[in-house]
Amino acid sequence: MKSVCIVLSLSLAFCFLSFREPLNSSKSLILECDQVPQLNQQMLAFVKSQLNKKVGRGECWDLAAQGLNKIGANWDKSYVFGKEVDVKNECVYPGDVFQFDGVKIQYKKGNTTYWEEMDHHTAVVFKVNGKDSFVMAEQNTSTLGRKVGLSTLELKNILKGSYKVFRPVK
Repeated sequence: MKSVCIVLSLSLAFCFLSFREPLNSSKSLILECDQVPQLNQQMLAFVKSQLNKKVGRGECWDLAAQGLNKIGANWDKSYVFGKEVDVKNECVYPGDVFQFDGVKIQYKKGNTTYWEEMDHHTAVVFKVNGKDSFVMAEQNTSTLGRKVGLSTLELKNILKGSYKVFRPVK
């Protein structure tokens, strides 16, 4: 079984699980997202080892920073956590790092609407559920506190702000 993303234009993409090879079309670019890069696998292993623990001072970016340092990745020691990923044309993998700026999220659970704000926040992709749906590993949040925990991120729920995704590199 493969996870496949089909990019129909720069702003429209579909991801799905495929049980057979997809048909190639001259109008579609097919991205196969089933091969997680080696450094991402190492980053994910580090993150898994830190679940329910406080990493560094418990600041949100400490999880990404210490993980990248542990695996020997290159980054600017600020908020550029590797190679920037073009999320419209490239796969997002577990172990990639999201940097949020001025983000406001709104979502519903049952009959209740929730809002979250991330003025400046860093999180690591723990699992990819789909093209725009992720389980994130993060710390220093109102719900998780200063220990590493997991939360769901649906990009469709972002009302404002911006984010960048970075891939670990050597």
